[in-house]
Amino acid sequence: MIVAWTTTEKREDAERLARGAVEARLAACAQIDGPLTSFYHHAGKLEQAEEFRVWFKCLPANASALSAWVHARHPYRTPQWIEVNAEAVSEKYLSWAMANSTPGPFPTSKTP
Repeated sequence: MIVAWTTTEKREDAERLARGAVEARLAACAQIDGPLTSFYHHAGKLEQAEEFRVWFKCLPANASALSAWVHARHPYRTPQWIEVNAEAVSEKYLSWAMANSTPGPFPTSKTP
């Protein structure tokens, strides 16, 4: 299983990405944290922003399609996108995720 995440400025954007990825069955599950406070450099100065983090749980076969789908719909020009392999996943949860994910072909248009 892959766990991937991104952040958005608005809860509505986080909800749209989470719901859309699960509806498209690119992710078996999506969860939203926040608000959280982010610190980063942008245009040569230190910035602080309130953001919402969206966690996605997906099958390895869906990871690249999920990444492309999120990037095509994300409001940021350079969105945070991080994927990690889950080292251990319970058998029942993995079975549930497999039953609730559809391997390709996946939508590629920008319409949510």
